[in-house]
Amino acid sequence: MSRKRPGDDLLDGPRGRRVCLSLLTSAHDSLWQLAFHAARSPADGELTRALTRAITEADVADPGLTDETALLDALEVSTNAARYWQGPDDLDALLTSPQLRSALGPVAHQIGESASVAWWSSPIALDSQRYVQWTDESPLEPPALSGAADRLDRWRTNELSDERRAARRPKAVDASFSGEWWSTPALARLTTTSRSRPDLGAISLRLTEDALSYGRANVWPLRPAGGCRIYEITEPTAWTKLVARYPMDVSLSRRHDWWQATGHDGSWSIPDWAAVSSDFDAVHLTVTGYLTTAGRALPVGNSASVLAGWAPDQTYWLGDVLESAGDPVEWRLEDRRSKHGRWSRGIPDSP
Repeated sequence: MSRKRPGDDLLDGPRGRRVCLSLLTSAHDSLWQLAFHAARSPADGELTRALTRAITEADVADPGLTDETALLDALEVSTNAARYWQGPDDLDALLTSPQLRSALGPVAHQIGESASVAWWSSPIALDSQRYVQWTDESPLEPPALSGAADRLDRWRTNELSDERRAARRPKAVDASFSGEWWSTPALARLTTTSRSRPDLGAISLRLTEDALSYGRANVWPLRPAGGCRIYEITEPTAWTKLVARYPMDVSLSRRHDWWQATGHDGSWSIPDWAAVSSDFDAVHLTVTGYLTTAGRALPVGNSASVLAGWAPDQTYWLGDVLESAGDPVEWRLEDRRSKHGRWSRGIPDSP
């Protein structure tokens, strides 16, 4: 059995494979064109073979390929391409090819061995947590720092009601029907945070699934209480263990969407987040955990689960353990027309 190299696990998940391809296509325009046409014509074996050859022959030794900026750009592309309410996009579908996955191996190894990704697998950065409030159409509104238990109780009630109502949905798994597709407590209105990075107020400014085209945000510094109980999702087994420990059956409500997203039909489970909150104050998803876990139908006993709707480095706070650590700062997207908009610090707002 061959020994695994750093970065090999990126090839296991659709988000990780997309990061690898995005790094190459951003550096080689002709490769981007070839990937675009191959994805649009998946039955054209010659195009897929040509893309495989081009990836294999591409120079991956350039240090600029895996610097902080290039990697964040690739993460943004991959995160924006995630979708769990319909089938994978053309490129994600194409990258399930064993030949292409193998060809991307050297890129994955370069990523895994880069010093720029050290923080991708690190636990929550407790001293630099930031809450993002999009303000294009909203007034200044502080993050909710209390009432998490009540929100989670309402979330559980709504989820169980939705599962009962889903019994009336079409029986055919391929029926044109969509409903709730998140495996997070996204509709509970809990506070979520991500870390700040050099020249970026919060990772969530750039890495948000199913993101809207916002261009202004207030970024609030928050401080967790000492001794917080935090669960880390670092890899697929960390997710499936959480689901197995606090299971909630969502087989009917997620069936149509997650079959579209993964091709798997069967029982589905997510964590009962209200139950999780009895043992943990927060759950943090590392970047590596996201890239290797999100979008996959992962077995959990006789059921399966999908990590869906959770962004890289995002933390869901399940308990009232946060406090303000300063005034919010406005951040603005400089050029919405560019492929990778750059965010810059604006004038601090008053709370």
